[in-house]
Amino acid sequence: MSKLEWREGNFPVSLQFDDPYYSVVDGRAETDHVFINGNMLPERWPDMRNCTLAELGFGTGLNFLETVRQWQETNKTDSKLQFISFEQYPMSATEMTKALSRWPVLSHLSQTLIEGWKPEAQTIEIKFGDTINLSVHIGDANCLLPQLNFQADAWYLDGFSPAKNPELWNEALMKEVGEHTANDGTFATYTAAGFVKRGLQAAGFQVEKTKGFGRKRDMLIGRMLK
Repeated sequence: MSKLEWREGNFPVSLQFDDPYYSVVDGRAETDHVFINGNMLPERWPDMRNCTLAELGFGTGLNFLETVRQWQETNKTDSKLQFISFEQYPMSATEMTKALSRWPVLSHLSQTLIEGWKPEAQTIEIKFGDTINLSVHIGDANCLLPQLNFQADAWYLDGFSPAKNPELWNEALMKEVGEHTANDGTFATYTAAGFVKRGLQAAGFQVEKTKGFGRKRDMLIGRMLK
């Protein structure tokens, strides 16, 4: 389970990694800039019958909820969204409720997430209607990802800081990310750390730097060409 403390009211910081769960500037705006637009999802979604997204680091669930909100705004009533995430230190439902309370626009979705949140389970499966499915695998992604069979259209690489949590950014795991990415699939991450970039390139991604969010000058995005 997570070990965290609350700073500046309801701002959660991991004690395991001494790192915040989302940007102090605006977590929801960070999700939009880094992960949703970093993967060019708004431009890609209209042409996608089904979409599989994968994530390292579920955290508060903010990335997932904002993604669902924007997905639903595209009016893709008969298209299916599968969101697969990995979390080694899950929050409790109470902690998640507090962490997400600053975004009332997400409350109708966060309620469904929190009601179905069972952090003691090996895998948390929650359906949002008939077309959206969330699967959160609890444990070390280094062990869990190789056991799964899927091809992601896009990856959100959102572990805690590579300097403080290098195990979630190592080259072997980035190789697994590449192997679980569809041809022409993408990734986006807030970090621009050199060893992360090299690991993703070794995994087969074409990697480039682009403008980061908030106080971060750069971030990484990339595309898989198999």
